[in-house]
Amino acid sequence: MEDYHSTRIVDRDELDGVSLPGEVQLALDDLAGSVREGLLALSVGVGLKVMEELLEEELRTLVGPKGKHDPERTAVRHGSRSGQVVLGGRKVQVRRPRARTLEGSELALRTYAHFASDDLLSERTVETMLAGLSTRRHRSCLEPTQTEDLSVSRSAVSRRFVRRSRRMLAELMARPLPDDLLCLMLDGIVLAGSTCLVALGIRADGTKIPLGIWEGASENAAVCRRALADLAERGLTAEHGLLVVIDGSKALRKAVADTLGAKAAIQRCRRHKQENVLGHLPEAERPWVKRKLREVWALADAEAAERRLHELARALESKRPGAAASVREGLRETLTLTRLGIRADSALARTLQTTNPIESMLSVCRERARNVKRWRGGEMALRWTAAGMLDAERSFRRVKGFRDLPKLQAALRAHAVDVDRKEVEDFEIAA
Repeated sequence: MEDYHSTRIVDRDELDGVSLPGEVQLALDDLAGSVREGLLALSVGVGLKVMEELLEEELRTLVGPKGKHDPERTAVRHGSRSGQVVLGGRKVQVRRPRARTLEGSELALRTYAHFASDDLLSERTVETMLAGLSTRRHRSCLEPTQTEDLSVSRSAVSRRFVRRSRRMLAELMARPLPDDLLCLMLDGIVLAGSTCLVALGIRADGTKIPLGIWEGASENAAVCRRALADLAERGLTAEHGLLVVIDGSKALRKAVADTLGAKAAIQRCRRHKQENVLGHLPEAERPWVKRKLREVWALADAEAAERRLHELARALESKRPGAAASVREGLRETLTLTRLGIRADSALARTLQTTNPIESMLSVCRERARNVKRWRGGEMALRWTAAGMLDAERSFRRVKGFRDLPKLQAALRAHAVDVDRKEVEDFEIAA
């Protein structure tokens, strides 16, 4: 007959009279101490042991097992010396083994070079800074170790962040553009008192890509030309059609036309347009004009929508000429998506009719930089923003309505073909 053992959970009160062997109690006390330190000191110690084993393994590969003579060896052990490796978010002192060739030249150990690389420390610093940790608190949030802490002072952390964020800005401004870019968004924004122009791309599969940031206003023609020229050098083209969503800047619109030509279909940001129109009206008149604009932009017929916008401008002309002029300015370009056949009530239209995707990305940048108390000029703002943009990219999702992007791509290709055809016709007429 089989014996069955039952298990019962006891209360803490029942354990008060139970004594444990001294060795067990001592081990539990040590474990509790480790738990109080979050077991992090233990993890760093294990990391150092693992690194030592990796170094020894590489050394054995280079010079053979220790204490065994090998007449064919080409290198020998050469003692050890003090070194520094990155572990637990700081640099720690270690003894690193050395090896040299029979001719006396020192051999570099790749394992040590990897652990000693400042890139590991810089990446950790950027992550903690973007998470909102100040340079003053950096040391207190590191894992405890049994070794001397190096490179954890406020100034050292700050210098690492400056170096790494500067490289991130350079990487952002040098990244090549993909061949399947369908949409380019450009918007002028204000960051830490500095006016900047920001570019965001959308690929054919709906993936969003930060493309660059330039100091200067979108109303500045030189800044706009420089930004578009930079993007063109990195591979931006409208040869097969490209949707370009911009704010209300005339300088930016001209730079797009001059750089990319007529094959770039320009969509004016409807949010910016609405704000501009309503800005010319008193509070009491804004609701009905706002309603009219939204009704017109919801129409599926671009020609009908254009007529309705002209009617709205005429209705405003006598009493609110500024608002009427704002409605007429760039009127056709607020309807580009409609002419391309993208339904106004679709998720894709809601995504592409404004530059809101850029603002969403920049909201992440502002949140990451929320603890910065003193901005030291435009270069600092560019560095922080570039770091925030690349950090935001890691959590990007495909744009809403991405399943309709093939339809947009086909419409843009047809638009590019029409532009080519018209250019041929104009050339033949001129000839």
